[in-house]
Amino acid sequence: MADSSQAGSLKHGSGLGGPSSVAGTIDKDRESEAVVPTKVDVMDRYFDFKKRVEEEHGFGFGFDYNILLQVASESPGEDTAAGGVFRAFGQWSLLGKDSGNTGKLVYKVENRHRLGTDIAPKDLGFETGYAGLTAVTFSDIDWALTNLYWSQQLLENRFAFVAGFVDVTDYIDVYGLINIWTDFNNYAFTTNPTIPAPDQGLGAAIRVMATENYYIVGGIADTNGHPTDPENSFDSFFDDAEYFTHLEVGWISSWARRYNDNIHLTFWHADEREQAQVSDGWGLTFSFGRLIDDKWEPFFRAGYAEDGGALWEGSVSTGLGYHTRKGSDMLGFGLNWSRPNEDTLGADLDDQYTAEVYYRLQLFKILTVTPDVQLLFNPALDPDEEFIGVFSIRVRISL
Repeated sequence: MADSSQAGSLKHGSGLGGPSSVAGTIDKDRESEAVVPTKVDVMDRYFDFKKRVEEEHGFGFGFDYNILLQVASESPGEDTAAGGVFRAFGQWSLLGKDSGNTGKLVYKVENRHRLGTDIAPKDLGFETGYAGLTAVTFSDIDWALTNLYWSQQLLENRFAFVAGFVDVTDYIDVYGLINIWTDFNNYAFTTNPTIPAPDQGLGAAIRVMATENYYIVGGIADTNGHPTDPENSFDSFFDDAEYFTHLEVGWISSWARRYNDNIHLTFWHADEREQAQVSDGWGLTFSFGRLIDDKWEPFFRAGYAEDGGALWEGSVSTGLGYHTRKGSDMLGFGLNWSRPNEDTLGADLDDQYTAEVYYRLQLFKILTVTPDVQLLFNPALDPDEEFIGVFSIRVRISL
C-alpha cells in the first residue's frame, strides 16, 4: 500500500495522461530549473501571474515553440529537414478544484510547419530508406486541433475518464521517457511503432486504480481522426464507425512515480478502414521502466502487431536515461530491433536496428536545447545501404 503522501498525490494529481499530455507539460514546465539562473523582472512577473491564475481560478496554461533540424549522412532522396511547432495549451478546473473529484476542460492547438527545407523532419526517415520515423510530430500539416476534451476525476481520483477530441498517445503505452518534445526523437522510443495510434479525433478513455499500485486503462477512438479538419469528426466517428480500441493493465510503485516506475501490458485492436484501404488488426505491447536512486531510468519495451496499419510488425527496445540535474537535464540512450509490417510496407523487407543518444540541457527556464544522434543500421527500404547517421538539434522555448 502507498503511504499517505502517495495517497495525497493520487487525490491531487492529474486524471489521465502521460508526460507529453497537457497536464504533464504544465507540471514539467512549472518545476523546470535552469543551468544559468536569470533575473528578468518581466519574466518573473509573467510566471507569477500564471501561478496566481492557476491557484485562484484553476486555469493553467502555456505556450511553446519547438524547432528541430535533422541532417542524414546518406540518402537517396532528401538529406536535410527542419521544422517548427507552435503550441498553445491549457486546462481549466471548472468542477471540484483540489477535491480529488475535479472536472477540467483541456485544450491544445498547434501549428506544424517546415522551416526552409523541402521536407519536414517527419518525412526524413523514409527519404533515407529507413522504414520508420526519425521524428514524430514535426510535420507540415499547418494548424491542427489536437486536444479539446473533458477530463473528470471521481472517487478522489481512483477513477478518471476523458471524452472529446483526444490524442490516444497521451495515455496509451506511457513510460518515463516517452515525451517527444523533451526526450527521444525516433518513433522506436516513443509510442510503440507496433501500435497504429490514430491521429487526434473523437474518443474516450477511462482509468481505474484497482489498488494503490495496480491500474486499468481502456479506451476507444476514431481510427480516421483528422486534427486539421475537426468539424467532420462527428460524422467520421458515428457514420464511418471505424474504431481503435485499447486495454492496458499495469503496476506502478506509487502515484507520484506512475510514469517512471511502471510495468504494463497493452492490447489494441483496429477496425478495417474501408476508404483508406487498411485492413483490421490487433497487437500486444509490454513495457518496463524503473527509476533508481532518482537518477538512473532503465527501460525495456516490446511489441507485436498483426496488420491493422501498424508501421512495424515487431519491435524490441531497451535503453537508459540518466537524470543529471534534478530531473531538468537528461542523458538518454536507446537501442531497438524492428521488423517492418509486411501489410503496411510490403513483403520481404529486412530487419532494422536503431540506436539513439541525446542530451537535454535546460539552459534557461524557458529554453531547452537537445543535441541528438541516431544510428540507423540496415534501413529496410534501401537494402544497398548498411548504415545511416542522423544528426539533430532540437530547441524548445516555453512560456
